[in-house]
Amino acid sequence: MKMTFQPKKISHARVHGFRSRMSTANGRKVLSARRAKGRKSIAV
Repeated sequence: MKMTFQPKKISHARVHGFRSRMSTANGRKVLSARRAKGRKSIAV
């Protein structure tokens, strides 16, 4: 048995990263909501 989570940093960043969030209007809403909540990390 191996661990089920095999992290791929690039593919993860492509989907959840800061630049992908900034590229859409809804993504910018996500970032502003996380800033308003006071998150330590806004995106990946």
